[in-house]
Amino acid sequence: MLPIIYSDEFLLHETGYFHPEKPERLTAIKNKLQAAAWADQLEWKLPTAVALRSPLAAIAQVHTSQYIEAVRMLANRGGGYLDADTPVSPRTFEIAQLAVNAWIDGVQEVLQTGKPSFVLARPPGHHAVRERGMGFCIFANAAIAAFYALENPGVNRVAILDWDVHHGNGTQAIVEQHPKIAYCSLHESPQYPGTGAASEQGFHQNVLNLPMRSGSAIAQYEAAFQTSVIPFLTQFQPDLLIISAGYAANRDDPLAGMALQPRDFGLLTEYCLQMTHQILFGLEGGYDLEALAASVAATIQPCLEKSTVV
Repeated sequence: MLPIIYSDEFLLHETGYFHPEKPERLTAIKNKLQAAAWADQLEWKLPTAVALRSPLAAIAQVHTSQYIEAVRMLANRGGGYLDADTPVSPRTFEIAQLAVNAWIDGVQEVLQTGKPSFVLARPPGHHAVRERGMGFCIFANAAIAAFYALENPGVNRVAILDWDVHHGNGTQAIVEQHPKIAYCSLHESPQYPGTGAASEQGFHQNVLNLPMRSGSAIAQYEAAFQTSVIPFLTQFQPDLLIISAGYAANRDDPLAGMALQPRDFGLLTEYCLQMTHQILFGLEGGYDLEALAASVAATIQPCLEKSTVV
């Protein structure tokens, strides 16, 4: 069984009718997974409620208290914008905390079972920097999860693999000074947010950025995995691999210019499974609903028991 950590409450982060990061993203994925031939191999789990476990201490490890309070106050006033692309609705502060709890729950699942889990949550997080949100992102979910994981016995190193088409500037900025966290990103270049140069290698040689040309397809991604991603992550020897699983690198995605097919994410997942089964997948971007849903399904299928996959 593969845990899917999800709540309908994630639909309550409202972004507006024309915003690409919309609640329908999760609905499309949920419907696709529940209709899959292997749906009975998924275990749907609710994230820990904010009332039962406040994630504010975990959030405060990577974000400033001023920023956290600014999000709270903006939501309490009825909402607004952190930047031109990043809306806050009345429930956003609460739902963003619930998303953090979901990522923390995902870490716990993986560490307890030694098997993958998938966090199906929003808002996304990899663009959020310490002092502000941006690029649709409120709190830096993957970085928070990595810091939390290191507090657990037997976890000495955590790696974050970010295959979202946009560079996770927030994640990198937060973890690049931490010697026990590695960050690796494959991203379209040039593309928003304009960061992620190959020359950025972290303070402990713990960052690997792989800028990729527009139009790159699975052949280019496979080459990058074989020559760069796998050697980098294998040498780091993480006790947990967190994947910022964004899907805007699909050919049909409206916000990028790459040429992956949904099935290609299954191949990328298989590469990761060759390194470790202790993988936490967490949703980031991906804005064509059909391609997004199919890509998540393709990511999950290789993680299931081989004997049960149809």
